[in-house]
Amino acid sequence: MKNLFLLLLTCSMLTTPCLGQKVATPKKEIVFLDATDKTKNTYTIIYPPKLPWKGYLFLVPGFGETAAAVLEQTNLPNQLALNGILTIIPTFQDGVLSLGIDRLSQQTFEKILKDVTSKHQLIDQKFYVGGFSIGGSCVLKYAENATVKPTAVFAIDPPVDFERFYKSAKRDLRLSKENEANPENVYMIDRLEKEMGGSPDTHLSEYYKMSPYSFSDTTQTEIKKLLTIPLRIYTEPDINWWLKERGADFTSMNATECSAMINELNRLGNPKATLRTTLNRGYRNPDHRRHPHSWSIVDNDELINWLLKQH
Repeated sequence: MKNLFLLLLTCSMLTTPCLGQKVATPKKEIVFLDATDKTKNTYTIIYPPKLPWKGYLFLVPGFGETAAAVLEQTNLPNQLALNGILTIIPTFQDGVLSLGIDRLSQQTFEKILKDVTSKHQLIDQKFYVGGFSIGGSCVLKYAENATVKPTAVFAIDPPVDFERFYKSAKRDLRLSKENEANPENVYMIDRLEKEMGGSPDTHLSEYYKMSPYSFSDTTQTEIKKLLTIPLRIYTEPDINWWLKERGADFTSMNATECSAMINELNRLGNPKATLRTTLNRGYRNPDHRRHPHSWSIVDNDELINWLLKQH
């Protein structure tokens, strides 16, 4: 429980500043699939101020983030709505501890999607998905397996190769002094072993199946499902910050596998898959603290313009 508490405390700090001037606040609504449990199976919906809508977008939070935290720490959901895109921020079956790529999270994604589309009769509308961190992993996995592919996908500094994620977490524990290991890595090792059935050494095929991308999977099975989809991955690869502040290196940064994934998609024939690298944009609230793994690395206006141009 102590490790879980420390993890939640860390995740609650995954906050970024709202950049730019204040704008009008669109109407919001919180919907519960089960009114008796308000911690999971719910979504916050942000309505465009006028009809017709230009599409709808599922925006998935990072691990440990509530919809309220997302709305507090980035203005992207409001800006999307003000540009005519109905925006939905979901919380899945495991609440804020949903892993995103696991079967239960993906099933809840489908359940919430069905609820939204049926209630609002979203027929022939453009459908976008995006997310931050593990929320980005979630939408990439969804796009790979979706029967009806999204119009466009974006992910903000997501971990995409969970074989690498597991081994990096194990290495961090090995290199850490006694009782100084990152509690998030301790938790995620146990969580991945639970979801995958074991470690990559014993259940590698399951890691291949559930990861959006796997560097060591020469069949490229999962990413081949994304060959026709416009896709963006954002990352801010500030190696000096990670070395100094976290004792981490390129082998444990999401930027490495994100670049590999985009490179392979390009070489497989998807020119619409792009890597957007940024410099010194990552900061978190409440104290405008430097952190390259943040919502704020995205230029919201530029992203929205890109989304609206997709067909």
